[in-house]
Amino acid sequence: MTDLQKRALLKVAALTAVASAALVGCGKKEEPAPAPAPAPAASAAAPAKPAPLKIAFAYVGPVGDGGWTFAHDNGRKAIEKEFGDKIVTSFVENVPESADAERVIRDMASQGNKLIFGTTFGYMEPMLKVAPDFKDVKFEHATGYKQGDNMRTYDSRTYEGAYMAGVIAGKMTTSNTLGVVASIPIPEVVRNINAFTLGAQSSNPKVKTKVVWVNGWFDPPKETEAATSLINGGADVLFQNTDSPAVLKTAEAKGKRAFGWDSDMTTYGPKAHLASAVINWGPYYIKATKEALDGKWVGGGHSWWGVKEGAIDIVSIAPDVPAETKAKVEEVKKGLVDGSFAIWKGPITDNTGKVQVAKDAVADDKFLSGLNFYVKGVEGKVPGAK
Repeated sequence: MTDLQKRALLKVAALTAVASAALVGCGKKEEPAPAPAPAPAASAAAPAKPAPLKIAFAYVGPVGDGGWTFAHDNGRKAIEKEFGDKIVTSFVENVPESADAERVIRDMASQGNKLIFGTTFGYMEPMLKVAPDFKDVKFEHATGYKQGDNMRTYDSRTYEGAYMAGVIAGKMTTSNTLGVVASIPIPEVVRNINAFTLGAQSSNPKVKTKVVWVNGWFDPPKETEAATSLINGGADVLFQNTDSPAVLKTAEAKGKRAFGWDSDMTTYGPKAHLASAVINWGPYYIKATKEALDGKWVGGGHSWWGVKEGAIDIVSIAPDVPAETKAKVEEVKKGLVDGSFAIWKGPITDNTGKVQVAKDAVADDKFLSGLNFYVKGVEGKVPGAK
């Protein structure tokens, strides 16, 4: 190797040494790449979310009837609010109390609904027929009295609202003649007519009650005709056990007074409206749904809820109802809650003079469930009664 070549190699080595020293001084020394982190252990699969409980409602009238069906649909909305995505609800409206009811209820069960509410008396036999064919479905029947292994019944003490309405009616009538537009002559409706009359007599012993039957739950033209007939017969305060606001509308048109029924009907006749006896189905529907979701639903029983359970109330009492009458209604309401007041405490006499409930005795639920007479003060005879 020549001296020139040796000098060139030494020069390159020196430059390399200087460059390495500079890199170390500037902190640029390359570090070895970190070892890859170990793969995490496979996590347990999250449990699958249970499918929502499918719930169906069969309605005898339209949702917009402003009364009975409207109240049930408010109950349906209450469970949607309470349980959210744990449930899915549906309904069929205007289901006749006939063979069509069986078809609709059977379809509901076939479509995977596991909790079915039939919301009128006439669905009792159809539901009893369908229930044994769908053992895994829970059937709830409103206002009925027949049960099965997977079918139970529920009702509201509507007569409590009727009695409180009567207290107001007795005070507000000037003719001492009250009128009732009645639907179908079953104990439920007869109880309401009698309770209304008993309430009215508690504030005005002179009152009498006239009744016109329309033989249907929702028939606005017939309800209007019946209300007109009662007004022409001297009634100046009307009560109803039908599902539409037709009676209140008729009273409004003819300058008389009337009550809302099942739901607050104030807007349908604000000048005529004295108060509305309402049903809140929400508490019972929430209870039944929770039991179904929790696996605690049991068939074969009956529930009958009223003011005490928050199922019955009287609302929107008119401003011109005297303060003392409003106070009496509140007293009755409080007594129904704490048990200190009984509507069916004797002596109660029917309109033929026969004592039906002895003095100081209190009629039990069995007696009320089969009630088929008019109390003293109600004109006429219960259709079909012996």
